[in-house]
Amino acid sequence: MQRWNDLGQIPPDFGPCVVTLGNFDGVHRGHRYVLQSVLEQASRRGVPSVAVTFDPHPLEVLFPDRAPQHLTSLDQRLALIEAVGLDAVLVQPFTTDLAKLTPREYVELVFVGALRAELVVVGQDTRFGVKNSGDVHTLAELGAEHGFEVIALDDLGEGRRWSSTMVREQLLAGRVDQAASILGRPHRVSGTVVHGFHRGRELGYPTANLGHDSDGLVPDDGVYAGWFLRLDLPEGAPDRVLPAAISVGTNPTFEGTRRTVEAYVLDRTDLDLYGEHVAIEFVEHLRPTLKFDSIEALLEVMADDVERTRSVLTTIVPEHVTGQ
Repeated sequence: MQRWNDLGQIPPDFGPCVVTLGNFDGVHRGHRYVLQSVLEQASRRGVPSVAVTFDPHPLEVLFPDRAPQHLTSLDQRLALIEAVGLDAVLVQPFTTDLAKLTPREYVELVFVGALRAELVVVGQDTRFGVKNSGDVHTLAELGAEHGFEVIALDDLGEGRRWSSTMVREQLLAGRVDQAASILGRPHRVSGTVVHGFHRGRELGYPTANLGHDSDGLVPDDGVYAGWFLRLDLPEGAPDRVLPAAISVGTNPTFEGTRRTVEAYVLDRTDLDLYGEHVAIEFVEHLRPTLKFDSIEALLEVMADDVERTRSVLTTIVPEHVTGQ
């Protein structure tokens, strides 16, 4: 998949093409429905398929205090878009100058001038241009004027439209299985393994701690069953994807104050993971974070956490795991 980081990188003779527009944070099932429609329409017409997205998120520039937490890093977002099969993606740097463009100015600059779009495929909730003043009706009017078609796809969802906001709500409530049903895959948090307090090793359950610069929204405090991915290993390596019991929280039994994400890889005490680039995928919430009166009580519950994790993951084949 070709990647352009600004309009100047698009070849002057590029187009015609089929294009879509959106933030695509999480690249959930609703997003993929739009992207797959773009791919199908482009294949039918024999032209390239293109997604236009933004970095950073527009709210980070316009209203930083209202900016949502990212579900995915930019690299993961682009990998998920590429997995659909699109030919190219334009990652527009979102600036205050870009935000000032009227819907007409934006369409003429990007869809008409740079991409020579013959079809634009969007969702019903699409907004663009200054103060989000453009919608699908605006786009259709501009398309009729400039010679490109517009398809506005119906929303997808089960009682409520699938959205990145809805995924965030589920994750912040600890409902990682519900988030996964919208995403079409387990939610992922990735980062580098760093040294923690080494309490897990002392207790017989060595954990890999993610650094605080990790990518992806961290779910609500609690204990989860999930997958531990060693991203530095090649795909197909025996130890690349491992079952894990995951803890999110401040370790209240030890009077902790710093929120951490740590994973115990089931039945493995031989792994040296410090400095590795890894990902943790959340499959099922097991219990809330608790404060225990004794180490013995903690160990008893941790043993149960491990067995429940084993039970949850035994029937699941991690087919979702790719190089993303």
